[in-house]
Amino acid sequence: MTIAEGAVIRPALLDRVSPRGWYRTVAIAESITWTLLIAGMLLKYVAGLGTLPVLIGGSIHGFVFITYGMSAVLIGVNQRWSIGRIIGAVATAIVPYATIPFDRWLERQGILEGDWHLEATDDPRDQAWTRRFLRWMLHRPVALVLTFVVGIAVTMTALLLVGPPGGWSR
Repeated sequence: MTIAEGAVIRPALLDRVSPRGWYRTVAIAESITWTLLIAGMLLKYVAGLGTLPVLIGGSIHGFVFITYGMSAVLIGVNQRWSIGRIIGAVATAIVPYATIPFDRWLERQGILEGDWHLEATDDPRDQAWTRRFLRWMLHRPVALVLTFVVGIAVTMTALLLVGPPGGWSR
């Protein structure tokens, strides 16, 4: 079948990273960065080393926290999760280390199984604007990655302008 006949060209990036692999990697990274943040807090409050350890650990954790939240939405839309499940996935990042057991639960339920949904199916959910936009982005992995990076940067900048949780001066 030629491209003119409607063949689907699968972007190479999607062959390297499955929805399950992406989600699992970011879920584990989010838990690891909790350790960095907690270590930074211990260095600040117990060892008296000032605010720098919290600034470093908190910045890394904040970046990965936002990445996890955006990834949970992306994977949730791809896997046709309910809004409640997507919100639940994002909420697990608020509780230290909760992304790992949630990931394991998703795995046991088979909820992470499946590939990237590049084409619409007969499922009525595939007609939603979110799914159409996701398919459009999946066919343009450079645009997807750029949108993701810009989304993280804008969110992190906005949160830093609001101020870090609890302030750094304590």
